[in-house]
Amino acid sequence: MSRLRARARIGACAVLCLLGACAADESDAAPDAAAIEDDASTPDDAGADAALPDLPPDFTERELADLATLRYDDGPPPVDPSNRVVDDPAARSFGQRLFFDGSLSGPLIEADNDGGPATLGHVGEAGRVSCAGCHVPASGFVDTRSPHKQISLASQWTSRRTPTLLEVAFAPLFNWDGRRDALWNQAIGVMESAAEFNSGRLFVALQIYRLHKAEYEAVFGALPALDDAERFPQLAPDEAGCIEKATSSGPELVCRGKPGDGADYDGMDAEAQDAVTTVTVNVAKAMAAYVTQLRCGESRFDAWLDGDQEALSASEQRGAQLFVARGQCASCHSGPNLTDGKFHNVGLSPAQVAVAFIDHDDRGAAEGLAAALEDPLSTNGAHSDGDREQLPAAVTAEHEGAFRTPTLRCMNARPSFMHTGQLRTASQVVSFFNRGGDPPGNYPGVNELMPLDLSERDRADLVAFMAALEGDGPDASLRTAPP
Repeated sequence: MSRLRARARIGACAVLCLLGACAADESDAAPDAAAIEDDASTPDDAGADAALPDLPPDFTERELADLATLRYDDGPPPVDPSNRVVDDPAARSFGQRLFFDGSLSGPLIEADNDGGPATLGHVGEAGRVSCAGCHVPASGFVDTRSPHKQISLASQWTSRRTPTLLEVAFAPLFNWDGRRDALWNQAIGVMESAAEFNSGRLFVALQIYRLHKAEYEAVFGALPALDDAERFPQLAPDEAGCIEKATSSGPELVCRGKPGDGADYDGMDAEAQDAVTTVTVNVAKAMAAYVTQLRCGESRFDAWLDGDQEALSASEQRGAQLFVARGQCASCHSGPNLTDGKFHNVGLSPAQVAVAFIDHDDRGAAEGLAAALEDPLSTNGAHSDGDREQLPAAVTAEHEGAFRTPTLRCMNARPSFMHTGQLRTASQVVSFFNRGGDPPGNYPGVNELMPLDLSERDRADLVAFMAALEGDGPDASLRTAPP
């Protein structure tokens, strides 16, 4: 028996794992997202549920002890040794300003950017993408803005759903696939992604010098002379990032201002390259310092754990029991933030999202972790203040087709679920896990799930319980740019 098949399999709810994140070949085998509905109960099942009294369950001591391990912890996240300014109030304020600032982004590439309310501007416009454009503060820092509310439209369409930033500072690794091992290098990945900011570290450093010099220097000390055009090529906003150019083999992206561009950045001497990278890393560390403050807060479930028996309805209490017992949800959604922070393959066949996109053959952590292990900006690199020591020694077969378990805290604002956003409701997600995911053959790796025999009422109770995990969210002062 292979190592993967020998693993203990997880209950179908157990990895409500991809509840919670931002593609192109169509596949005849992929199910249509619109066709994935809640499992229909048999008449006998529905009748049996209807005959049951609406009473809270009798909890065993073990169940209550397991639920107690899920109690929210409002203490600070773990110390990040890679970021020396993570607790610096000035850095946090500076990072908050930059989180809402689109001036670090290059031109919009995708023609679907038509200036409508679901987009960030018109194709070709620069300075339109900020972190807050896809992590919408009023919606729990998830994307409720992009067309179709599944994957995100920034400079281009992304291939995965934007994950929440609430409680993200507790994650061991970042992105759905573990591609980054710190919040600050994750931010640089966004800046240099043609699909997201469509920018580059040279342009970011130049914009900081032009627009935020005093605030940067108050935290990090003197900037290099980035206005010296002989050492630092001066990119204008419409010259930053990548543009599409037609070639005989189809459109290709030609980029400026980041490693591998064969142009402005690569043409600088090593000292100038290091200076530009240092500025960008510092900017990203300030942004990370802000993001670490974004918390969900205590919920009605936590009040119930503290003894308020009226805080949860009978249905929500039954859902809580299912969560740690027959549903086995807590085997992956464990701890105060209801996530183990690990990667799981739940057998999700890709389906069409946002009208025309299918994220086919996404290997997830198998590719993400491999890239992270080679990343010169990882936390064991020269620009880190210390190693977080979260990366695995190597990629294994268990990472194939696996994605990070998201938090279930503050999930009510999420307009779609799974890493692709292909399921629209929490009920659909529970039904997906109840049937044990999809048959093999249309996704990489081996599905960890097995079916559960959850009734219609069981599934409704689980959905009710998860809705009771809503907190007040971050303070209002953290949801807007600082004055």
